[in-house]
Amino acid sequence: MRRTRLALALIAFCLPLAALAAGFSPAQLQGFPRDSLRIEEGSTHADFQIWVADTPQRQQQGLMFLTELPPGYGMLFPVNPPHGMSMWMKNTYVSLDMLFIGVDGRVLHIAHDATPLSMDIIDSGGTVSAVLEIRAGESRRLGLREGSRLRHSLFP
Repeated sequence: MRRTRLALALIAFCLPLAALAAGFSPAQLQGFPRDSLRIEEGSTHADFQIWVADTPQRQQQGLMFLTELPPGYGMLFPVNPPHGMSMWMKNTYVSLDMLFIGVDGRVLHIAHDATPLSMDIIDSGGTVSAVLEIRAGESRRLGLREGSRLRHSLFP
């Protein structure tokens, strides 16, 4: 009986880890294009697996209804033509860092720890060509700041 409980506990612990290793892919984001990008800060870099919100419908949905977002994952919102952008956290259950990216691929502004389910407007503070949403706290953990550079085909 004790071995059975131990085995079940081990399985319950390992299944989510196996899902992450296989590639985190929640059902509500299945239709979104997948890609990767790199963020460089000084001599260090961080690689992310991303979903791309490349249509108005996908941008409206974003990361809504997601209940978890592992480190190293995010969503990129292209802004074409570049303009000022406002975001909110309506129906978004996980706290996020929002990186507002200029036309040169550099971070213009970071909104840290956006409050889940909030209708408060989060403004880019200027003209952007994209917004990257990542797990709250990751930008600080990675030492990202205004001026950090994103490497992705969207940027020159």
